[in-house]
Amino acid sequence: MLSAYRLAGPLPGEKVVTILHRDIFIVLKRILLFIVLLALPVALLFMLNRLFPALNQGLIVWPIIVMSASAYLLFIWLLFFFSIIDYLLDVWIITDQRIIDIRQSGFFSRTISELRLSRIQDITSDVSGVWATIFKYGNLKVQTAAQEEKFHFEEVGHPERVRDLLIRLSSVHEAAPAPAPSLSRHEVA
Repeated sequence: MLSAYRLAGPLPGEKVVTILHRDIFIVLKRILLFIVLLALPVALLFMLNRLFPALNQGLIVWPIIVMSASAYLLFIWLLFFFSIIDYLLDVWIITDQRIIDIRQSGFFSRTISELRLSRIQDITSDVSGVWATIFKYGNLKVQTAAQEEKFHFEEVGHPERVRDLLIRLSSVHEAAPAPAPSLSRHEVA
């Protein structure tokens, strides 16, 4: 099992420096969206009762409305659950020797990639948009050799701090084969 203190399958002498998720503001935006989506059927039902008061008296129409609202709410609940699972299981682990990218795609699909710090060629942080600037979250791209694809850290908090941390770790790793100094997990958060 993976935790903040122990890494499954660590390299010799490897230490976890930090574990990153998407920024908490992203989750709060999604929760607000789902609250609005949950309120829509209630508002629609209220309007229908005001406009057509005899509608809830019907033996055919009222059960269809209730069943449709129930299916809609079940679908919204499923999307909300998937959104929370996606947030919790998309993880970027930075150790003193490598980056591990764990991506959850759907309920039953997970991709785990790793990149050694010695292979990093370029690191780019990107904060774009009003909300991203105010709440200090953005994207980070780590480039390796040209034929390999980039590692994307999506919507992480303080991407410039993460970039600086990765630059420092990769330069320590290039300068000496010894492990990087132990860094506090709270340095990035």
